[in-house]
Amino acid sequence: MAAPQTQTEWQGGRRGFPWLLVVSTLVALAILISLGNWQVRRLAWKEGLLATIDTRIHAEPVPLAQVLSKMLSGDDVEYLPVTLKGTFLPETEQHVLSTWKGVSGWNLYQPLRLEDGAILFVNRGFVPYDRKDPATRPESLAQGEQVITGLSRLPLDEKPSFLVPENDPVKNQYHWKDLTAMTVAAGLTGETVLPLFVDAGPYADPRRLPIGGVTNIDLPNSHLQYAATWYGLAAALLAVSGVFLWRRRR
Repeated sequence: MAAPQTQTEWQGGRRGFPWLLVVSTLVALAILISLGNWQVRRLAWKEGLLATIDTRIHAEPVPLAQVLSKMLSGDDVEYLPVTLKGTFLPETEQHVLSTWKGVSGWNLYQPLRLEDGAILFVNRGFVPYDRKDPATRPESLAQGEQVITGLSRLPLDEKPSFLVPENDPVKNQYHWKDLTAMTVAAGLTGETVLPLFVDAGPYADPRRLPIGGVTNIDLPNSHLQYAATWYGLAAALLAVSGVFLWRRRR
């Protein structure tokens, strides 16, 4: 029969080196630091994207045919300045909920028939919430051939988030840019509808509706704060673990 442990031996076993704590701390540190490094890489990517967008929006507009050619080649045409000519189809406005300078309202997406007969939806701009009905803003009804200069925008393949409400084409109320639904609602099934939107630029008279030049290019860039958070948590964990081990050693 083995002799019972002395109090000194029992305390030494209880206070042995905490390998489990050390291993757990190292694993947690590796995860936190990797998350911080990932945010740093995302920061570099986002800054590059913002720089690219800023360069594009200040470039000279190119003809629509050139933008379409770039699309066929697989090039990115988002926010590329473009100029096009055509006639808006009457009574076909599609209304997307939006805000402009803190005011709720709608962006007017209206199909434009191009010179070759194809259709392209143009975001003509913003109108206040209570001016959705075209009858309340007769000055906004564009007639005859129009020359549009704006930014090319790609349609969305699907709803961007489950938090975004469903579109209601019957009520002509959209929460996201669904080109397929707009095409059907505007009665353009069977027409050649280009897979592209154009956001019209500012108009000569900014007091008239719709208000042009409402493209939102203020993309969120919080990756630096996220990186600092992950690195800060790693430093705090390292400090707490170090103090604990130091006190245990004493």
